[in-house]
Amino acid sequence: MDKSTSESQEAPAAEGRDTNSVQVISRAAAILWTLREHPEGLSLASIAKATGLARSTVYRIVSTLEAERFVAWVGPNGRVRLGLGLATLGAAVSTDLRRELRPYLEGLSVEIDETVDLAVLDKDKVLFIDQIATPRRLQAVSSVGVTFPLHCTANGKAMLSLLSEERLEPLLPARLPAFTPKTTVTREELLLELASIRACGIAFDLEEHAEGICAIGAAFLLPSGIIAAISIPVPSIRFYGNEDRIASALKRTAESIRGFFHIL
Repeated sequence: MDKSTSESQEAPAAEGRDTNSVQVISRAAAILWTLREHPEGLSLASIAKATGLARSTVYRIVSTLEAERFVAWVGPNGRVRLGLGLATLGAAVSTDLRRELRPYLEGLSVEIDETVDLAVLDKDKVLFIDQIATPRRLQAVSSVGVTFPLHCTANGKAMLSLLSEERLEPLLPARLPAFTPKTTVTREELLLELASIRACGIAFDLEEHAEGICAIGAAFLLPSGIIAAISIPVPSIRFYGNEDRIASALKRTAESIRGFFHIL
């Protein structure tokens, strides 16, 4: 057998191995995404049903993921949940994101002389991961590490506007909790607002989460798959009458960030 014949026979075998490897990665990802929606954990049978995979396949993949600390067994009933290994990776991603976006936050804060927040979508909440606080005496300041609801915050609504209808469905019950008299409490009304946000790229919180505090936000679906948002919380006494100036500054910063990450 000459060399060319040998190579032609080996190529399909190698291609088959590559296809199998990609398939395993895809299946592992499906399992991880399923577990993300069930922090209390799932049985192997439930995972198999949710992903459409054979239970034996789920067991093999879960065993490998457990060895890497990406999943862990929990409880007496043999349930599986996401593991600490993913938290370590997530922390590294958040650190990189903060480092990359901090110059934009700092520049925006200086331009408008207001606090600027950076947050990411965390399941059904807004998770704050960085902040540039204004030195002004009267300021609107949250804390890094805290979570806010999605439906009544500027960054949360901006994030929701990027989600598909399928992903929105479990996040928006027919009746939404009211935090102030100005909170939107019906899914239909909020969906109309999200359509407007998609068109203009900017979301507003007009004292919907906390009385006396307004905010403007813009969100980005990053190449990593993370949905992040920059928001500007402002005491209402300083917001009304200045919203156009603040929104224009946020839009310019958002465009710069989209250019940095090559986001359409």
